[in-house]
Amino acid sequence: MAAITEVQIERVRSLVASVPAELSSPRTVGAIMRMDSADLPWHRVLSASGKPAPHLAERQLAKLREEGVTVRDGRVDLRLVRFTFS
Repeated sequence: MAAITEVQIERVRSLVASVPAELSSPRTVGAIMRMDSADLPWHRVLSASGKPAPHLAERQLAKLREEGVTVRDGRVDLRLVRFTFS
């Protein structure tokens, strides 16, 4: 794993601090994605384990594979594809 820089740390801290309290739960994010994600790349949102939503697994993993993401045993290795802040 590459070294984490102070700039990255501060960027993440800033983003996390900017999330309103009512949106701080992963369940809240999931609920919003279920209701209003037609124009978003919803398939890129995975649980912390790299597993897709059970009811969308086949479709979600297919979309990720189309983007070149490697899927093994029904999950994505987030260490390989997680967004890195600049």
